Amino acid sequence: MTARNPRRPAAVRSRRIAAPVAVAVTGALLLAGCGDQTDSAGGGSDTQGSKAPLFDKLPKKIQKAGVVKVGTDAAYKPMEYKDGQEIVGLDPDLANAMGKQLGVRFEFTNGTFDGLITSMQTGRFDMIMSSMTDTKDRQEGLDDQGKKVGKGVDFVDYLTAGSSILVKKGNPENIKSVDELCGKKVATQRGTTSHEILKKQIDECKKNRERPLTIEPFDNDDEARVRLKAGGVVADISDFPVAANAAKSGNDFEVVGEQMESAPYGMAVSKGNDKLSGALKEALTKIIEDGSYEKALKKWGVEDGAISEAKINSGT
Repeated sequence: MTARNPRRPAAVRSRRIAAPVAVAVTGALLLAGCGDQTDSAGGGSDTQGSKAPLFDKLPKKIQKAGVVKVGTDAAYKPMEYKDGQEIVGLDPDLANAMGKQLGVRFEFTNGTFDGLITSMQTGRFDMIMSSMTDTKDRQEGLDDQGKKVGKGVDFVDYLTAGSSILVKKGNPENIKSVDELCGKKVATQRGTTSHEILKKQIDECKKNRERPLTIEPFDNDDEARVRLKAGGVVADISDFPVAANAAKSGNDFEVVGEQMESAPYGMAVSKGNDKLSGALKEALTKIIEDGSYEKALKKWGVEDGAISEAKINSGT
């Protein structure tokens, strides 16, 4: 759902607006009601309520509800995506493991990436878990021009990833870096860090007096890959876990060059909700210590992004 890098608060990793459909997340995920322009899904399993080791760390409101409401954009395989009527992927699996420590379910609701922060800050979600890159701009609620557009968020960081270049199998254009994309058409997901990398490259092309790079932004990375497969663009820039999964899952694509702007993915919580962010940090620490974290990363093939310590707001 690259790692998805400097995505801005008002334009986080943009996803399509999904029709209201009930979907379930992997594990013992339970169906829940739908919000506006979103699909809802329950998450978490084997909850123990007040007997769970970290239950008392949660805000009273969440203790009473027994549920943490999570905003996500389930179109970012292998991080979070729909498999039939289920939302599956690394993020739901990690939430499921943390739910056992906290004694609550994590209930995932599917929506558009670039609207997740706003939706959380208006009360629709308690948190966001959607491969969102932890950046200072997002922490401070700033837009692309450094203008204050919101209260900002706090991140509990749980994975590290960068942006990668995905090309057609065989690399027919012989692309090795983003510097070689001047004068070419490139796809990406709107509002992501990868989108920001391409915007910066446009300036570099101009500075070097080369033909401009043309960006074709899409609501989700699936659409960007369809465009690449059809030959309409020469590359798709996306988070490394997503690009690597696309290359591994078939014979259409391959990843070229090095990862760009590696940064942490974070679980986003509204500023001032320190009790929830603290509880999430402790739960993440527990699953790192008991091996559940490593097991989940291996399952989805993203071990290279593992962290050794749970931190808050470590993005720059």
